[in-house]
Amino acid sequence: MRVFHTFEEIEAAAGQEIGTSDWIQIKQDRVNQFADATGDHQWIHVDVERATAGPFGGTIAHGYLTLSLVPWLGSMVFTLQTPGAKLNYGVNKVRFPNPVRVGSRIRSRVTIGKVTDIPTGKQLTVNHVIEIEGQDKPACVAETVVLLLP
Repeated sequence: MRVFHTFEEIEAAAGQEIGTSDWIQIKQDRVNQFADATGDHQWIHVDVERATAGPFGGTIAHGYLTLSLVPWLGSMVFTLQTPGAKLNYGVNKVRFPNPVRVGSRIRSRVTIGKVTDIPTGKQLTVNHVIEIEGQDKPACVAETVVLLLP
C-alpha cells in the first residue's frame, strides 16, 4: 500500500506504476445486483442458460460494473493522505477491450499519471488497467481524475 502525504510525493510519482490490487472474483450475484441497480438486465449478463450458448460461453460482467470497481481496487494500492478534500472529478478515457466472464478474477494495475496545478489545488490523473487473470488483454483501461484541494 502506497501512502501519499504531500502533493510533492504525488508529483514525484508521476509516470510511475505504483502497484496492483488484490485479485477479486466476479460472481453472478454481483452482476445481478448491478443489473438491478442500473436496470440493465441484458441476457448476456443475467441469463446464465442463454449466455452459455452465447458468444462468450457464459455470462459476462457489465463494462460499467468493472469500471465501478476502480475506486475500490485502487484503494488496495494507494491512499491519499494529503490535507484537504479529495474529490472524484471524472474519467478522461475508458475502454473495455475484453469482457469479464463471470467466475473470472480481476485486479487493477495502477500508475500515477499527470499532476496539474489548477486554481483550487491540484488535478491528478490515475491510470488503471483492469487485468483478467490468465489473459493477456485487459478488461478495462481507465484514466480517472481526482481533484486535490489544499
